[in-house]
Amino acid sequence: MDTPKKKIYMWYKVKELKQNGLNKSQISRELGLSRKTVRKYLIINEDAFHKQIEQGRNLPIKLGYYLSYVRKELQAHPYLSAAQVEDRLKEHYLDLPEVHSKTVYNFVQMIRHRYDIKKPKGESSRQYEQLPPLPYGLQSQVDFGESYLQTKEGHRVKIYFFVMVLSRSRYKFVCFQQTPFTSETAVYAHGLAFEYFEGIPKEILYDQDSVFLREENLGDYVLTHNFQAFSRQQPFKVVFCRKADPESKGKVENVVGYVKKNFLRGRSFINIESLNISVLSWLERTGNGKRHSATQLIPTLEWGTEKQYLLPYRTKVTTAQSQHTIYNVRKDNTVNYKSNFYTLPMGTYTGRKTTVLLEEKQGTVRIYQTNKTLLAIHDLCHGKGELVRNTDHVRDKTKSNHVLLEVVISLLPKHPASQLYLEKLKQDKTRYFNDNLRAIIKGLSGIDQESIGQSLDFCLENKLYNGYRLSEAANGFYQRKQKQSSLKTIAISAIEQPVGASLNMEVKTSDINTYGKIF
Repeated sequence: MDTPKKKIYMWYKVKELKQNGLNKSQISRELGLSRKTVRKYLIINEDAFHKQIEQGRNLPIKLGYYLSYVRKELQAHPYLSAAQVEDRLKEHYLDLPEVHSKTVYNFVQMIRHRYDIKKPKGESSRQYEQLPPLPYGLQSQVDFGESYLQTKEGHRVKIYFFVMVLSRSRYKFVCFQQTPFTSETAVYAHGLAFEYFEGIPKEILYDQDSVFLREENLGDYVLTHNFQAFSRQQPFKVVFCRKADPESKGKVENVVGYVKKNFLRGRSFINIESLNISVLSWLERTGNGKRHSATQLIPTLEWGTEKQYLLPYRTKVTTAQSQHTIYNVRKDNTVNYKSNFYTLPMGTYTGRKTTVLLEEKQGTVRIYQTNKTLLAIHDLCHGKGELVRNTDHVRDKTKSNHVLLEVVISLLPKHPASQLYLEKLKQDKTRYFNDNLRAIIKGLSGIDQESIGQSLDFCLENKLYNGYRLSEAANGFYQRKQKQSSLKTIAISAIEQPVGASLNMEVKTSDINTYGKIF
């Protein structure tokens, strides 16, 4: 029996038992309902109850604000699962209230039902193979994946990704690039994964991929040159699956599918740097942050135990690609590196996707532009949460304000009202004085002194201490003056010009002989 029919049946049973003389507690025990539900069924009449059933449940109050966003996402990508929608909400709304995943699922199902957004058939939730747990720190598995993403312009872009997962904790690492992986870039990806895991497992399980393996040789594997050099420098043991045996590394196979279906599906491609930044956030909140369906444990918490059993990561293999790591520039022109903040020259930040290259070398942190131009050198900070500042990067706001003030003074009339207005403006808008000066400079461009003087008097009389309001008033007085001047010019021209000339008319006369012919 489905839920609506079950509710209707229970409502009638509650009414029947009440008529038989049972009280609320007795009805509750008889039907297995809470006293609150029994009380609700007894209060509501039949018509109202059926109407409530037809309308269905209301949207969860906490998630009602996000209805429009979720509806658009589902209409654009109807194959999205509730888990993906939950992750998108966390990504786009930092103030998202804490709700259970089941609440989000109900919310998504309600929107699908209300707006008739059906999920395409053939979609299935990700599945993990349940295998006996391995000891902590023993094994990780590696695999590659590829997928297509759409740009905002509608073009298709093929991307490739590397995945490594610790077999016991299921703690994952993912990185992307726009070209197929080679031995060199795969080695670089291993280094990133070991840094992310803060250690190395005792063995790593691979598919027989040409990136790592040149020849199977009946078990005496011949490795590619770069991978062989790397594996000899590191303490882990290389283990290969037999051909056509994907089940032996089912954990990483499932992660590849998880990345495609949960992280990549429905995502737009901007650039590879932003994709790698986004996947790290996704790993933190979803990939490693949510309870694993097979182990019923949270990978991040399990990794806290497993990392104690990992082998130490030795010195990173130096490659042209691994010398510099891409970092996002924050709005305050700093870079967050190993939990400390390093300043950059003012103006480095030019928007949300501003990135720089960072290199740690000989106890220093070196930061470059993407074209390898050096921006800053700082001493490496070994603390946490500290700001490492270069005084050359600090903006002299006092000097900036002084220059702007001089420009504004040159625009205003040499009159006591100008000085009084600026004093009032500074008192009223102390924190925004600089911005108001900029607005005045921009707004008063091309306005005559008389109109500016009138606007100053108007703003002082009405206590309007705002650069935009001053500019609007000055433009208003200026436009009125221009209009009056234009009307005056037209009037003077009309007076000076003769009436006949102004009308520019020519009166036609008839020949007198025409009238003679008539008579």
